[in-house]
Amino acid sequence: MASEMSEPRNKIITEDQAVATLRSGMTLGIGGWGSRRKPMSLVRSLLRSDITDLTVVSYGGPDVGLLCAAGKVKKLVYAFVSLDSIALEPHFRIARQSGTIPEPVEWDEGMLQWALFAASLRLPFLPTRAGLGSGVMDVNPTLKTINSPYADAEELLAVPALRLDAAFVHMNRADSRGNAQYLGPDLYFDDLFLGACEPGRRFVSAEKIIATQDLLKEGTFHTLKINRSMVDGVIHAPNGAHFTTCEPDYGRDEAFQKAYVDAARDPETWKAFSARFLSGDESFYQEQVVLWRAEVKAAKEATK
Repeated sequence: MASEMSEPRNKIITEDQAVATLRSGMTLGIGGWGSRRKPMSLVRSLLRSDITDLTVVSYGGPDVGLLCAAGKVKKLVYAFVSLDSIALEPHFRIARQSGTIPEPVEWDEGMLQWALFAASLRLPFLPTRAGLGSGVMDVNPTLKTINSPYADAEELLAVPALRLDAAFVHMNRADSRGNAQYLGPDLYFDDLFLGACEPGRRFVSAEKIIATQDLLKEGTFHTLKINRSMVDGVIHAPNGAHFTTCEPDYGRDEAFQKAYVDAARDPETWKAFSARFLSGDESFYQEQVVLWRAEVKAAKEATK
C-alpha cells in the first residue's frame, strides 16, 4: 500500500508563474496589513504583467498604491490604505482624489474580516454589528440589514461574502507542499484570504523554504495556521515583503518607504523611481535596493 502512495506534491513556483495564472477582470485578495508583511514580490510581478481591471480586496498598503498607480484597479474593496508610519498611502490618495478608481468600496475593518470569513465558509453572508451606526451604510447603499430570527429581533448588518479568484500572502517560512508559518506578532487574516479564494490560484511567498519537520523549530504549533490544502503555489521570496515589515526577519525599511512617498509626490520623480526600481524582475529590484542603501550611506558619510 505504501508503495502505491504518491510522493508529496512539490508546489514551488516563481512569482511570474503565479501571476501567469491570473486574468484581467479577476478578484484578487492581498494579505498583510498596511505596511506589514505584504506579498510585495508578487505585487511587483503583477505590475510587470498586462493584467488590468482587477477587483482588489485588501487591508491596504503599498500593494494597493502601486496597483492604483499602474492603472490596474477597477474596483477596490478596502478598510484602509496606509503605510502605518505614514498615515495615508500616497498613490491611493491621489487615485481617490482624482477619481481614477472606478469603484471604490470602503468598509469597516470588521466587515471586511467577516466578508472573507463568510466566503471561506461558502456562505452568502454573515451578520455583524460592525458598520452599524457609522457612515458605512451611507456610502454603501447596496448593503442590507437583517433582523435576528430569535426573540431579540436585533437588527444586524448582513455582510456579503467576498469570494476571491486569486490570493497572495507572504509568510516567514513555508515548506514545498504549502504548509506555511508566520513568526511575527499577527497573522493579519492571511488564512481568511486563502480560505476565501477558489482553489487553483492561492499563492504563498515565504522568506525561507524549509523542510516540513523543521516548521516547529522557530515557533509553536499556533504559528501554523496555513496548511497545504489551502495553498496551490509556494514562492521562495527572500526579502519579498520589502519595504514592508516581515518580523522577526526584518523590520520596515522606513528610509526606503520615505523615498517611495517622496517620489510619489511628483509624476516625473515617480517615473524615475519606477525606472530604477520597478522596470526589471525581482532580482533587479533587490539589487537596486542594495545599491540605493549604499548610496544613502555614502551620502551620509560625506556630510560628516
